[in-house]
Amino acid sequence: MSMVEVDVADHVGTVTLNRPEARNALSGEVTSLLGAAIADLDARDDVGAIILTGADPAFCAGFDLRALSTELRSVQQDRQRSTLKHLGLMPVHDTPVIGAINGAAVTGGLELAMGCDFLIASERARFADTHARVGAMPGGGMTIRLPQLISIDRARWMTFTGNFIDAETACQWGLVVEVVPHESLMDRAREIASTIAAIPAENIREVRRMYDEIGTMSGKEAWVAEARASRQWMESRFDQARLASEREAIIARGRSQSTGAGSPPA
Repeated sequence: MSMVEVDVADHVGTVTLNRPEARNALSGEVTSLLGAAIADLDARDDVGAIILTGADPAFCAGFDLRALSTELRSVQQDRQRSTLKHLGLMPVHDTPVIGAINGAAVTGGLELAMGCDFLIASERARFADTHARVGAMPGGGMTIRLPQLISIDRARWMTFTGNFIDAETACQWGLVVEVVPHESLMDRAREIASTIAAIPAENIREVRRMYDEIGTMSGKEAWVAEARASRQWMESRFDQARLASEREAIIARGRSQSTGAGSPPA
């Protein structure tokens, strides 16, 4: 069995880290297989959303500490001098990736999770950053994404102490958007992914690009950039015919959800 398994059904691709005996720890082979899987799914016209999860009991325990502590130091140093292939732990992609966090997401595993567009967590999920405790410095986005999601003070607390937080705390802090019973995790992730996949991929890709690019800006620069992107889209790429044909269905869906309560609807 592959250490990274891929499945496609109903326009949703699912990538599963499949190294449960090592709590899905990241090795050179695993990261290579993961990158290839994400890139391949992103290139497919029949995939509108991707789910990333791990084989129980963990999501990802981070980089393999045994390998990190025993590998030849010269090999490690050579790897750090190699050309940077991509930012974070996943290749650049346009298709939304939902993290279905089924268990512990630690250090590099937490960075991998935060590389997703958003996270749905099992009640069994746990999160920690032990970079400082291990003596390895973050290189997968920890000092960028964690403060964005939970605030700089909470991010420093997690990194400086190495302490774990549970799924409910992660949701309260903004690290995950929803916590569900463990046995419902994949069904809920597929429900959300299917909702995304039903929207024209071009629309999702464009608004996702805007979040990525404009999210790094602030003040007037951000407002101007959003207005410019919006005007360019509405002038040349807005599908008025599609809206005319689907308008009633869109309105009906909005009305049905506006009267609901509880978990965010898919």
